[in-house]
Amino acid sequence: MHKGKGMKFVGDSRISAERKPNIPKDYSEYPGRTEAFWPNFLLKEWLAGSVFLVGFLCLTLAHPSPLEGMADPTNASYIPLPDWYFLFLYELLKYDFASGPYVLFGILIIPGLAFGGLLLAPFLDNGPGRRPHQRPIAVGMMLLGLASVIWLTWESSSAVNWEQRAEANKPVHPSEKVEINKEDPGYAIYENNCMSCHGEDLSGGAGPPLTGIDRSADEIAKIAREGVGSMPPDQFTGSDEELQKLVDFIVSVNEKAK
Repeated sequence: MHKGKGMKFVGDSRISAERKPNIPKDYSEYPGRTEAFWPNFLLKEWLAGSVFLVGFLCLTLAHPSPLEGMADPTNASYIPLPDWYFLFLYELLKYDFASGPYVLFGILIIPGLAFGGLLLAPFLDNGPGRRPHQRPIAVGMMLLGLASVIWLTWESSSAVNWEQRAEANKPVHPSEKVEINKEDPGYAIYENNCMSCHGEDLSGGAGPPLTGIDRSADEIAKIAREGVGSMPPDQFTGSDEELQKLVDFIVSVNEKAK
């Protein structure tokens, strides 16, 4: 016992002076709780999130998302599309109950109810169990939302010709203006079939320029017959001989531009 300014300090030998580390409580005695939040529960959640994140990153590296190209203000026939992660909302607006006079249902009410329901799911089904069969409301709402997003995204994606869109968005780097030989027999065919869209000197107009392109003769012939991107098929209606002259003319112009 020590004296000190009117206070007395008493030591008790039954109390250990050593400090013990922070050991989580044994929650087995508490109903509804099986483990401590820190570090047991938090560590499991972190590990599960890490596995999902690594898997998602691997998927994006293996299959890059089909993002759109640079916007082209000169292409009036181009139909814009949202990125892949918004395609399900884009598909929703195609239905009668979510478009036209009911467009507010498609852009505000239906998505608001869906995302609001997912936010409220933990509070609507707040049982202590963590297994799926112990939380039927939350699991059911999550599976319904996931299935809806996957199905709408698939429906929207299957209606889009991604190869044609990628071809149409392919950047074209036209070269400097080249001299066009208007005496070439292929120019008269070009004038009758292509000039209205691609310009008098192949520099482009309603369609892209035909100078500075990196395509073979077979590819040019196929595009003339079958179209590409916003160019519809059967734009060229001449004979095979005329098509060959047209292709030779376009190839010769591009060889001069190199």
